Amino acid sequence: MKAVVLAGGYATRLWPITRHRPKMFLPVGDGTVIDDVFEDLEADDRIDEVFVSTNERFAPEFETYLADSDFEKPTVSVEDTSEESEKFGVVGALAQLIDREGVDDDLVVVAGDNLISFDVADFVDFFETKSAPALAAYDVGSKELAKSYGLVQLDGDRVVDFQEKPENPNSTLVSIACYAFPAETLPLFETYLSDGNNPDEPGWFMQWLQENDEVYAFTFDGAWFDIGTPESYLDAVAWSLDGDTLVDPDATVKNTVLGENVHVMEGAEVVDSALTECVVFPNATIRNADVRHSIIDEETTVEGLDLSGALIGAHSQLTNGD
Repeated sequence: MKAVVLAGGYATRLWPITRHRPKMFLPVGDGTVIDDVFEDLEADDRIDEVFVSTNERFAPEFETYLADSDFEKPTVSVEDTSEESEKFGVVGALAQLIDREGVDDDLVVVAGDNLISFDVADFVDFFETKSAPALAAYDVGSKELAKSYGLVQLDGDRVVDFQEKPENPNSTLVSIACYAFPAETLPLFETYLSDGNNPDEPGWFMQWLQENDEVYAFTFDGAWFDIGTPESYLDAVAWSLDGDTLVDPDATVKNTVLGENVHVMEGAEVVDSALTECVVFPNATIRNADVRHSIIDEETTVEGLDLSGALIGAHSQLTNGD
């Protein structure tokens, strides 16, 4: 069995902190967003190769990251794009990867920017019992949120209806970016695209599959975070920290009140301040400030300010002007 980790997005909604780094490398607790996915795939003996599908701009970062890691299975497979306007869409990129890498085994596909509470091996177990295309489904608990995803309707665990980003959802059970395909269905990617279907969201492909064949849904409780905005990233950090703080031993925190869900990284300095629900990247400096629900990138200075909901890019200097 092969696996693909989708990592080709440019994460423009998280700029400036993702302008020069893939969002999959954003820290969540002691690891990064993508670490959990890699760890699950590394531990599953059924999966013998993992392709990291990324773009030309971020390929060197992934090469370096994997070379410095203990992961043995992943290799980088590069899409021929270097900016947002050149993207093929997820389905198009998957079809190209299948052709480029000569994939002819069963295939598991997981988004590298999703933080999920289940072990991918449990999903693979489910897929193997069905011997048919499968997806993971999660109840987001809100019809407003459901509008942004592919909505699934089930008969038992078989998908009987699929709506991609419906305007009027009739439930809150959505498909997340975790899929599995038997080897014999892989040529259908090219069939789907050749017929002029939507190459972007994989939900359109899953809807097309469901209309032509059986598709099954692995439902799970727990947590799922689609990390695409500052809010969703901070929510994932809060879930990981569970109200605690995480301060690197090489950070300096003096005369400061740290509230819930604060992560202060290596080399950062926080003095005479108060922080709540914040991520402070390496070598940032915060002095005499009150910072809430914010992300402060590396080598940035914040001094004498009251910030809430801020997203501050690297190497910035923010002071009160006194």
